[in-house]
Amino acid sequence: MFDFLVKTMTYFSKTIGNRRVITDTDKKNIDTVFRLCDQEGKGYLSREDMKVAVVMLFGYKPSKSETTILMSQDQAANSPGVSLERFVPLMGRKLSGEDPYDKTRQIFNAFDIHCRGFLKLEDFQTAFKQVAPALPERTALEAFRYVDQDCDGHVSFKDFECVINYGLANS
Repeated sequence: MFDFLVKTMTYFSKTIGNRRVITDTDKKNIDTVFRLCDQEGKGYLSREDMKVAVVMLFGYKPSKSETTILMSQDQAANSPGVSLERFVPLMGRKLSGEDPYDKTRQIFNAFDIHCRGFLKLEDFQTAFKQVAPALPERTALEAFRYVDQDCDGHVSFKDFECVINYGLANS
Protein backbone atom coordinates (compact mmCIF):
# COMPACT_ATOMS: atom_id res chain seq x y z
CA MET A 1 0.00 0.00 0.00
CA PHE A 2 2.79 2.42 0.89
CA ASP A 3 4.49 1.76 -2.43
CA PHE A 4 1.39 2.87 -4.27
CA LEU A 5 0.98 6.01 -2.15
CA VAL A 6 4.65 6.87 -2.71
CA LYS A 7 4.26 6.30 -6.47
CA THR A 8 1.16 8.49 -6.43
CA MET A 9 3.08 11.19 -4.57
CA THR A 10 5.93 10.96 -7.09
CA TYR A 11 3.49 11.26 -9.98
CA PHE A 12 1.84 14.35 -8.52
CA SER A 13 5.25 15.81 -7.64
CA LYS A 14 6.24 15.62 -11.28
CA THR A 15 2.99 17.09 -12.53
CA ILE A 16 2.73 20.01 -10.10
CA GLY A 17 4.84 22.99 -11.06
CA ASN A 18 8.38 23.31 -12.27
CA ARG A 19 11.32 23.63 -9.95
CA ARG A 20 12.77 27.06 -9.61
CA VAL A 21 16.50 27.56 -9.89
CA ILE A 22 17.96 29.35 -6.87
CA THR A 23 20.03 32.33 -7.95
CA ASP A 24 22.81 34.19 -6.16
CA THR A 25 20.30 36.99 -5.61
CA ASP A 26 17.97 34.51 -3.89
CA LYS A 27 20.81 33.34 -1.65
CA LYS A 28 21.68 36.94 -0.74
CA ASN A 29 18.03 37.64 0.04
CA ILE A 30 17.85 34.56 2.27
CA ASP A 31 21.05 35.66 4.01
CA THR A 32 19.64 39.16 4.54
CA VAL A 33 16.40 37.77 5.99
CA PHE A 34 18.40 35.58 8.37
CA ARG A 35 20.39 38.57 9.60
CA LEU A 36 17.25 40.70 10.02
CA CYS A 37 15.51 37.95 11.99
CA ASP A 38 18.57 37.28 14.17
CA GLN A 39 18.31 40.75 15.72
CA GLU A 40 20.24 39.79 18.83
CA GLY A 41 23.15 38.40 16.79
CA LYS A 42 22.86 34.93 18.35
CA GLY A 43 24.06 33.21 15.18
CA TYR A 44 20.88 31.13 14.91
CA LEU A 45 17.14 31.52 14.45
CA SER A 46 14.81 30.49 17.23
CA ARG A 47 11.35 29.08 16.54
CA GLU A 48 9.80 32.57 16.61
CA ASP A 49 12.60 33.97 14.43
CA MET A 50 11.95 31.16 11.91
CA LYS A 51 8.26 32.08 11.69
CA VAL A 52 9.16 35.70 10.95
CA ALA A 53 11.72 34.60 8.35
CA VAL A 54 9.14 32.46 6.55
CA VAL A 55 6.71 35.39 6.55
CA MET A 56 9.40 37.65 5.08
CA LEU A 57 10.48 35.16 2.41
CA PHE A 58 7.18 33.53 1.44
CA GLY A 59 4.46 35.88 2.62
CA TYR A 60 2.62 33.53 4.97
CA LYS A 61 2.85 32.51 8.60
CA PRO A 62 3.82 28.84 8.88
CA SER A 63 1.68 26.50 10.95
CA LYS A 64 2.99 24.99 14.17
CA SER A 65 3.62 21.68 12.43
CA GLU A 66 5.47 23.29 9.53
CA THR A 67 7.61 25.31 11.95
CA THR A 68 8.41 22.15 13.91
CA ILE A 69 9.41 20.39 10.70
CA LEU A 70 11.58 23.31 9.59
CA MET A 71 13.28 23.53 12.96
CA SER A 72 13.90 19.80 13.27
CA GLN A 73 15.05 19.31 9.67
CA ASP A 74 18.07 21.49 9.89
CA GLN A 75 18.80 22.17 13.52
CA ALA A 76 22.15 20.85 14.75
CA ALA A 77 21.97 18.42 17.67
CA ASN A 78 23.22 20.79 20.39
CA SER A 79 22.05 24.04 18.86
CA PRO A 80 19.16 26.10 20.26
CA GLY A 81 18.14 27.08 16.71
CA VAL A 82 18.92 26.99 12.99
CA SER A 83 22.26 28.49 11.93
CA LEU A 84 22.84 30.55 8.78
CA GLU A 85 24.75 27.63 7.22
CA ARG A 86 21.67 25.45 7.61
CA PHE A 87 19.08 28.16 6.97
CA VAL A 88 20.26 29.09 3.46
CA PRO A 89 19.93 25.59 1.93
CA LEU A 90 16.71 24.96 3.87
CA MET A 91 15.05 28.07 2.44
CA GLY A 92 16.65 27.39 -0.94
CA ARG A 93 14.91 24.01 -1.07
CA LYS A 94 11.68 25.66 -0.05
CA LEU A 95 12.05 28.30 -2.76
CA SER A 96 12.86 25.72 -5.42
CA GLY A 97 9.86 23.59 -4.56
CA GLU A 98 11.87 20.66 -3.25
CA ASP A 99 10.58 21.01 0.28
CA PRO A 100 8.95 17.70 1.31
CA TYR A 101 6.28 19.44 3.42
CA ASP A 102 5.32 21.68 0.49
CA LYS A 103 5.26 18.73 -1.91
CA THR A 104 3.05 16.73 0.43
CA ARG A 105 0.78 19.78 0.84
CA GLN A 106 0.59 20.20 -2.95
CA ILE A 107 -0.31 16.54 -3.39
CA PHE A 108 -2.93 16.73 -0.65
CA ASN A 109 -4.39 19.81 -2.36
CA ALA A 110 -4.40 17.95 -5.70
CA PHE A 111 -6.42 15.16 -4.04
CA ASP A 112 -8.68 17.75 -2.36
CA ILE A 113 -10.41 18.89 -5.56
CA HIS A 114 -13.35 20.33 -3.60
CA CYS A 115 -11.09 22.46 -1.36
CA ARG A 116 -12.63 21.12 1.84
CA GLY A 117 -9.39 20.86 3.79
CA PHE A 118 -9.89 17.11 4.23
CA LEU A 119 -10.20 14.15 1.89
CA LYS A 120 -13.11 11.80 1.40
CA LEU A 121 -13.15 8.41 -0.30
CA GLU A 122 -14.27 9.90 -3.61
CA ASP A 123 -11.22 12.19 -3.60
CA PHE A 124 -8.96 9.13 -3.34
CA GLN A 125 -10.92 7.33 -6.07
CA THR A 126 -10.61 10.29 -8.44
CA ALA A 127 -6.87 10.67 -7.83
CA PHE A 128 -6.20 6.94 -8.19
CA LYS A 129 -8.16 6.83 -11.47
CA GLN A 130 -6.01 9.66 -12.84
CA VAL A 131 -2.72 8.05 -11.80
CA ALA A 132 -3.47 4.38 -12.42
CA PRO A 133 -6.78 3.84 -14.22
CA ALA A 134 -6.21 0.07 -14.51
CA LEU A 135 -6.09 -0.48 -10.75
CA PRO A 136 -9.18 -2.01 -9.17
CA GLU A 137 -11.36 0.45 -7.26
CA ARG A 138 -10.81 -1.53 -4.07
CA THR A 139 -7.19 -0.30 -4.07
CA ALA A 140 -8.36 3.28 -3.52
CA LEU A 141 -10.81 2.03 -0.89
CA GLU A 142 -8.07 0.10 0.94
CA ALA A 143 -5.69 3.07 0.79
CA PHE A 144 -8.39 5.39 2.11
CA ARG A 145 -9.28 3.03 4.95
CA TYR A 146 -5.63 2.74 5.89
CA VAL A 147 -5.11 6.50 6.01
CA ASP A 148 -8.45 7.17 7.73
CA GLN A 149 -7.35 5.49 10.94
CA ASP A 150 -10.11 6.97 13.11
CA CYS A 151 -12.74 5.76 10.57
CA ASP A 152 -14.60 9.09 10.46
CA GLY A 153 -14.72 9.20 6.65
CA HIS A 154 -12.31 12.15 6.50
CA VAL A 155 -8.54 12.26 6.04
CA SER A 156 -6.87 15.38 7.42
CA PHE A 157 -3.63 16.76 6.03
CA LYS A 158 -1.81 15.59 9.16
CA ASP A 159 -3.04 12.00 8.67
CA PHE A 160 -2.10 12.14 4.98
CA GLU A 161 1.33 13.56 5.76
CA CYS A 162 2.06 10.88 8.39
CA VAL A 163 1.31 8.07 5.94
CA ILE A 164 3.30 9.65 3.11
CA ASN A 165 6.29 10.33 5.38
CA TYR A 166 6.17 6.79 6.76
CA GLY A 167 5.96 5.37 3.25
CA LEU A 168 8.89 7.46 2.04
CA ALA A 169 11.03 6.52 5.04
CA ASN A 170 10.33 2.83 4.56
CA SER A 171 10.49 2.54 0.79
